[in-house]
Amino acid sequence: MAGRFYDDWKVGDRIVHDIRRTVTETDNLLFTTMTHNPQPLHLDAEAAKASEFGRILVNGTFTFALMIGLSVGDTTLGTLVANLGYDELVMPKPVFLGDTLRAETEVNGLKDSRSRPEAGIVTFAHRMLNQRDEIVCRCLRTALLKKSGA
Repeated sequence: MAGRFYDDWKVGDRIVHDIRRTVTETDNLLFTTMTHNPQPLHLDAEAAKASEFGRILVNGTFTFALMIGLSVGDTTLGTLVANLGYDELVMPKPVFLGDTLRAETEVNGLKDSRSRPEAGIVTFAHRMLNQRDEIVCRCLRTALLKKSGA
């Protein structure tokens, strides 16, 4: 188990996740079609070429999902009861095919659960950066985690 229990975290804890991922055309195509998103900017090279970006944009929900996925092994793997929500999701820069993405996480808040004494609530601030160190996605994730020994 790689994740940490609630009582193992402190506000300000910071992780630079080791796994990086270069986004491929297949990633974008499969995710976009799997989620029934017909946006031409994700699927149509000619439409994307005519846009202000001049090329295919990676589906933003893929970028978000990848950011969370890259963080799970170091944060909540095996200790998660439930993700309670995602807030302040923004994508300040576009992601393009061939971009290599990495994630960072910081703990913003800790709160004992009132309804579950064996668990606590952690607020994670996640950031996804490209190979140019530009932030391409960020959000707050609120997670209910098991306490050690629970």
